[in-house]
Amino acid sequence: MLVPLTANEDAKAKLSIVKILKCKNPECKAWVREEFATPDQACPMCKGPMLRTMKHLPPLQKKFKAPAK
Repeated sequence: MLVPLTANEDAKAKLSIVKILKCKNPECKAWVREEFATPDQACPMCKGPMLRTMKHLPPLQKKFKAPAK
């Protein structure tokens, strides 16, 4: 017998592990996807050092913009 997924379980199923950079400063809660980080890897909020880690996140939605006519 199949049991339907709840909304919470369905959302968890769509998450994937993503590489991120997280601020080392315990008072700062900033983090950024590694693909969007700056080359110097400084925290965008407090300019402190960043630490590489992983996080479960939903996939990014690629937006398509039609060319202007």
